[in-house]
Amino acid sequence: MSHLDHDRLVFLALGETEADAGESTHLESCTHCRTEMDTLQHVAGLGAGAQGLHDLPDPPEHVWQGIVAEIRAAEALPALPAPRAERPTHERASGDRPSDAVGGVVSARSRRRGRWSRWAVTATTAVAAAAAGVVGTLVVLDATGSTPEPDPQRVVLASAPLKAYGTTPPDANGEARVFDNGRLHLHLTNLPDVPGYYEVWLINPRNMEMLSVGVLGDATDELLPLPPNVDLATYSVVDVSAEAYDNNTAHSGNSLLRGTLTG
Repeated sequence: MSHLDHDRLVFLALGETEADAGESTHLESCTHCRTEMDTLQHVAGLGAGAQGLHDLPDPPEHVWQGIVAEIRAAEALPALPAPRAERPTHERASGDRPSDAVGGVVSARSRRRGRWSRWAVTATTAVAAAAAGVVGTLVVLDATGSTPEPDPQRVVLASAPLKAYGTTPPDANGEARVFDNGRLHLHLTNLPDVPGYYEVWLINPRNMEMLSVGVLGDATDELLPLPPNVDLATYSVVDVSAEAYDNNTAHSGNSLLRGTLTG
């Protein structure tokens, strides 16, 4: 069975064109092309989903190095062996080899398709790694997988003890420190479990205007990039809130920890 050209599959996956009746029928019946199409659509979806992340800081350098290493490793893999061309029985019995022209076309297409399939899988991993790398700027991990302490050589511009707020259990607490590289370090302990997620805010105590700093993961220590040119003398209160998955970007009103930055 002949397969759809991989370039054509790329255009279909990106939504640049619509599949004609023959292509749609082929994709329904051909597992190979359908799997490749699904992989390409997944890659395209990851790329589209990352469009809103352009204002976030760049991922750590080691993430990009890992992506490059994966892609180069995929490129270095040997091509998949070409499938044997089917020939009529009487020709196979004669012992003649397929023509070089036909064999060359089959071999070239096979090599290209095999290389593209490996590239597509690697690209999916790379895009996912890049997305994880962006989020990874919020949680900086060392090579062992543990969360390291912030660079001791960084200058601390301001800090705040974070204490339980409202109905939060009193054993929940933490510390916030602002570094001279524009990042906020949070050390948190005993945060109560919530059905949604944790979010960090900077609050102007005079008018209660709030700026979102970022979402927390499950780590005890977190590094978050501060909003550009934020005035910490004005937005001096650090707040950790419990948020729900409700598509509402405003503060939930459920603060868990709060503290005031002092220089």
